[in-house]
Amino acid sequence: MTQQKETHFGFKTVDWDEKQSRVRGVFDSVASRYDIMNDVMSLGAHRLWKRYMVDTLRLQDDMQVLDLAGGTGDIGFAMRKRAAIDLTICDINAEMLGQGRARGFDTNIRDVKWVCGNAECLPLPDAQFDVVTIAFGIRNVTDIGAALHEMYRVLKPSGRLLCLEFSHPVAALKPIYDAYSFKLIPRMGEWIAKDRDSYQYLVESIRRFPTQDDFAQMMTDAGFAQARYDNLSGGIVALHSGYRI
Repeated sequence: MTQQKETHFGFKTVDWDEKQSRVRGVFDSVASRYDIMNDVMSLGAHRLWKRYMVDTLRLQDDMQVLDLAGGTGDIGFAMRKRAAIDLTICDINAEMLGQGRARGFDTNIRDVKWVCGNAECLPLPDAQFDVVTIAFGIRNVTDIGAALHEMYRVLKPSGRLLCLEFSHPVAALKPIYDAYSFKLIPRMGEWIAKDRDSYQYLVESIRRFPTQDDFAQMMTDAGFAQARYDNLSGGIVALHSGYRI
């Protein structure tokens, strides 16, 4: 009998084919309160991290831009306010996309293409985008290497990937960071989002994500040139970047 391939879901071990549905369940559960929880959990710092990513892009009018795992629209709309880009927002979770569409309607940002799709097999053509962004989404992908290859595929030559993700803080911050995230964040999830388990998973998924150097190597292995990263807030978050050759 062939043994079923396994992967991690937080600190749990699950069948490879099971993780995607489990992650979808997490975001179905928290979609309506996702942005509120981001503000509470990060004490508002996520807005500064995302602004830094958008500032780094130097967007220009008519650029073709894809924001992956961007369902609620916060990154995409921030970019759209900087320049008249042609924006596509793709997320595997329909509930998150629903939140984004509603926000776009409320803020009069309606010229957006919304795509429900898997980052590991994007329903998008080759070499379409000048920029691909993904913020706090790559660690939820089952096959990160496959997703990176897909991002490379849909970028134009010389196109750029920016990936913002929770990472591994410097040693001096680690005890404080661990105490805060393991003890308080699941409780916040229970109080605010009425879902402790989903935020327990999100905390654990951060610990399972590769180190900054290991993820940079994964980008290089997927074909990206000049793969590098900037640590933000002492490495609590890292902004990774690379270019399609």
